[in-house]
Amino acid sequence: MGISATPGKQNAPANSEQESAIEVRNLVKRYPKAVVNAVDNISFTVGRGEIFGLLGPNGAGKTTTIGVLTTNVRPTSGSAFIMGINVAADPMSVKQRIAVVPQQSNLDRSLRAREILTFHASYHGLPRAEREARANALLNELGLGDRGKDMVLRYSGGMAQRLMLARALMHSPDILFLDEPTNSLDPQSRLFLWDRIRWLKEQGTTILLTTHDMEEADQLCERIAIMDKGRILVLDTAAELKKLVPGGTCLELRVHVPQHVSAVGAHSEAQETSSVLTVLRDIPGATKVEEVSPPEDEEGAQGIQVFRLYAEDAGSLVIGATQAVMEAGAEIRDLHIARPSLEDVFIYLTGRNLRS
Repeated sequence: MGISATPGKQNAPANSEQESAIEVRNLVKRYPKAVVNAVDNISFTVGRGEIFGLLGPNGAGKTTTIGVLTTNVRPTSGSAFIMGINVAADPMSVKQRIAVVPQQSNLDRSLRAREILTFHASYHGLPRAEREARANALLNELGLGDRGKDMVLRYSGGMAQRLMLARALMHSPDILFLDEPTNSLDPQSRLFLWDRIRWLKEQGTTILLTTHDMEEADQLCERIAIMDKGRILVLDTAAELKKLVPGGTCLELRVHVPQHVSAVGAHSEAQETSSVLTVLRDIPGATKVEEVSPPEDEEGAQGIQVFRLYAEDAGSLVIGATQAVMEAGAEIRDLHIARPSLEDVFIYLTGRNLRS
């Protein structure tokens, strides 16, 4: 590629403690009047040159964790280190080693793209002679070479995201924090940004990204910490995390459970749902059967319930599941078979959909 994001750095094994880029120890953050901790006693390390992901739903504590690591949020207790520097004790030194691409654009729309980059470089002390050259190189690398003179207000969402990435790289940070980097981007912009993130990895940049996109975490991250309610539930490679789901495959059923009226006129849908779950659990060969929350686009659909059956060969469960649901007086509206994904891991651990 045309420019080194972080000159002179080499990749290091993610499991080398001496080469940790990020170290978090028993980190807790509780906001005033909050009932629960936003971040609840988490610990992890990120190796130099590693792409590390924090995966979880909105409100899991991912952004707060990044806030602590980037000196913007003061922890209640615990400690965090960036390239061996204590974040709380020496925030100015930390800021010189990191860069952040936030979830929401914070670009000055009244400026031209190249002006934003050179101003950022000036703030970080880059010599005047280097600013223009580096700005041009990064604009070209991120597909904005012919748009450097444009006002930011003319940029699409994908272009603005790329410009924020270029700005973050102007001072050659050791560590790059990406908070939901492809949220709301179109598929083409999303794939382009994924490619640039992989390029940064090749240059030796350490990357910590937060996402609730299971495919993004699977595609990009060498290791993933799944977070929920401020805690890290599990931390491993995507391949190892998927092994946590019992059985080799999953059969997902979307079932319509009709409402019935009892003798006193009360709805008993919950009772009927329970009977569906009971008969599904009696199917031979299933290692685990559970009811899970439907996706957001199906929430509130009258009588729709979602069940997952795990087995070494989920296809062998289709006939039995169909018969069992019919015997319970319900109707299968949709079914599909898949190998476990990171979302399956999250559902297995919490009983909820990642986007619930």
